[in-house]
Amino acid sequence: MDFSLSEEQQMLQDSVERFLEKNYSHELRRDMVAKRQAMSEEVWQGFASLGLLGVPFSDEYGGFGGGGIETMLVMQALGRHLVLEPYLPTVVLAGGLVDLGAADWQKKILLQGIVDGSMLLAFAHAEREARYDTGYVATRATPDGNNWVIEGKKTLVLQGPVAEKLIVSARTEGNPGDRDGVTLFIVECEDENLAGQEYPLFDGTRALDVQFNGVRVGPESVIGTLNGAMPLIEVVADRAMAALCAEAVGAMETLHAMTLEYLKTRQQFGMVIGRFQALQHRAVDMLIHVEEARSMATLAAGKVDSENAYERRRAVSAAKALIGRAGRYVGQQAIQLHGGMGMTEELPVGAYVKRLAAIDVLFGDAAYHRAQFARLREDAVPAGFAQPRKAWKQI
Repeated sequence: MDFSLSEEQQMLQDSVERFLEKNYSHELRRDMVAKRQAMSEEVWQGFASLGLLGVPFSDEYGGFGGGGIETMLVMQALGRHLVLEPYLPTVVLAGGLVDLGAADWQKKILLQGIVDGSMLLAFAHAEREARYDTGYVATRATPDGNNWVIEGKKTLVLQGPVAEKLIVSARTEGNPGDRDGVTLFIVECEDENLAGQEYPLFDGTRALDVQFNGVRVGPESVIGTLNGAMPLIEVVADRAMAALCAEAVGAMETLHAMTLEYLKTRQQFGMVIGRFQALQHRAVDMLIHVEEARSMATLAAGKVDSENAYERRRAVSAAKALIGRAGRYVGQQAIQLHGGMGMTEELPVGAYVKRLAAIDVLFGDAAYHRAQFARLREDAVPAGFAQPRKAWKQI
């Protein structure tokens, strides 16, 4: 198997890394968190000018035509620099649902808006009673003539405070927990019957809890087919988890590099502490965990567009489980080896550790995905939904 990047993939990786090195710093991020800013308009427009916001979309809508590997390269860079901007909610989650399920006229409006940076979307799906069950949807949409009226609550809408539109999953048939009977709707955030409360997560990102009090939408707001949204949601959730795994690898790479640099410069007992063999062993153990995580993230990225739902889901659950454990280990070692400095705001170590902890619990923590992996059987996984993509060279 060829694990090398193609020329286009290498250019993508280099361009996003150069842009972030020049325009994104720990000081900028720390100021944004202190000011309760979810994103920087300048950085987001920079992403648009580089074409990063169109990486997974067809060139018909101004995109790059990439797949899981290309998204992985972008997310690794975002993880290395601990970027706050809503790339995952807008491009991977909401944009992915539009790309897979929307009508062509909807794509021309929504995808082109995402690609040029003029439109921010978020996916309102999680509910308090669901825990990690993607299929649990209690929010209901009832027909009213040609329109639909949405009632219910959604929680943890990632970067929802900056979104202009929400893509909302609502039950149009059946009971909570049924795989069938869920439909996707586009809802304007300015709707007077939409109430919400935003709040910070412990990693510095921001989220939104939303209350739908009889929100009325027209038939043009429906994405995909009635009662048939779950296959789309499952595919996009798997892609989001693969993207989070890549982001975690980027964060772990930076933590390991920062720790090595600290071991080479911090002196104790008249010598740099990196000369102590016990600390060298711990740094090597960190590297082993990073490399294992990188391998699993690459596997998930390579499988995430597979038409075989069983194969895709096993790869994603395996990666999420291993990377959750690896992120915890690397974060703990980074703090320990930095000593007291690792707990201060002067160094970004703590911010990286918090982000790794958040990534672990999003879409199911390591324990949940170990159990998922153990329960998966090929004959029990629905066929799912897949869309043909450009044949890129895989790594």
